[in-house]
Amino acid sequence: MKEIVLDTETTGISVKEGHRIVEIGCIELDNLIPTKNKFHYYINPERKVSEDAFKIHGYSDEFLSRQKKFQEIGEEFANFVRGKKLIIHNAEFDLAHINNELSLMGVEKLKNEVVDTLLLARNKFPGSSVSLDALCKRYRIDNSARSKHTALVDCDLLSKVYINLIDQKEPTLDFRSLDQENNRNINSKSKYFKKVITPTPKELSDHKIYLKNKLKKNFF
Repeated sequence: MKEIVLDTETTGISVKEGHRIVEIGCIELDNLIPTKNKFHYYINPERKVSEDAFKIHGYSDEFLSRQKKFQEIGEEFANFVRGKKLIIHNAEFDLAHINNELSLMGVEKLKNEVVDTLLLARNKFPGSSVSLDALCKRYRIDNSARSKHTALVDCDLLSKVYINLIDQKEPTLDFRSLDQENNRNINSKSKYFKKVITPTPKELSDHKIYLKNKLKKNFF
């Protein structure tokens, strides 16, 4: 199954307070490798951005007022993620906002399988910081491009964190596996062998005479 790493930026935290999405980004993974398929839009939230949110992503009301509304890109988004597993850091937050936007369009909520990397990280590193920045530091992932929270940059970083969290890093040589493979090859029908040549009676007699003469020279 292909996977989608997803992130959103919003006007504020709570959907109940009327906050909306201002940016949505998705990166497709195929066998954990990013494909060229991406989905990204800045979105007109039809309301003002809170001061706290502006400090995080830096998208002004004036800039966002020139962007498409979610209802204009909602169907395209739904088609992009349909049938694919979603990889999200703090999934409860993003899904609440996405499903709210879909609901405002009169579209049913997402039913995708979801992997919450925040929960994965909490289970793996109990008591430690599991923010995206902290996980990048732990796994030595360069996050210098993350001066502000932006959806596509965060998706790129999260895709690398995700691979580390599920321990699917680049393969390394496992000498135990190599030994097992060698043993299988030795026991296989195609194993290499040399032809055994049985000596003739004369050759055996000549060899005994040779050994007898050799012993005499060594001891006498």
